[in-house]
Amino acid sequence: QVQLVELGGGLVQAGGSLRLSCAASTRTFSNYVMAWFRQAPGKEREFVGGITWRGGSTSYAASVEGRFTSSKDNAKNTVDLQMNSLKPEDTAVYYCAAREGGIRYVPRTTGSYNYWGQGTQVTVSS
Repeated sequence: QVQLVELGGGLVQAGGSLRLSCAASTRTFSNYVMAWFRQAPGKEREFVGGITWRGGSTSYAASVEGRFTSSKDNAKNTVDLQMNSLKPEDTAVYYCAAREGGIRYVPRTTGSYNYWGQGTQVTVSS
């Protein structure tokens, strides 16, 4: 069983930045594909971005491409999401997700992930 804990959410003005961090309790973190999803009130959970198990490849939703960056530190068992140029429409609960296996791409569906964090609120004011 892998536990994921997200940190770093909060309130920020439009145009500002936030950095989310997800810590994983596993000895084999390097074997996991890590992703970030978000869910706004009344909407389905959607893919934001992710990084492959060795950190060699990243993938992002079109809505955040160029503004968000994901990085993975296999030595520290953490994955971060740097969010720049935030917009009010980025307001949501952000979830960290993990999938075991050395696949060379980042799945974009919630069903592809085995483990989830509890979520952290990000609110962007206009």
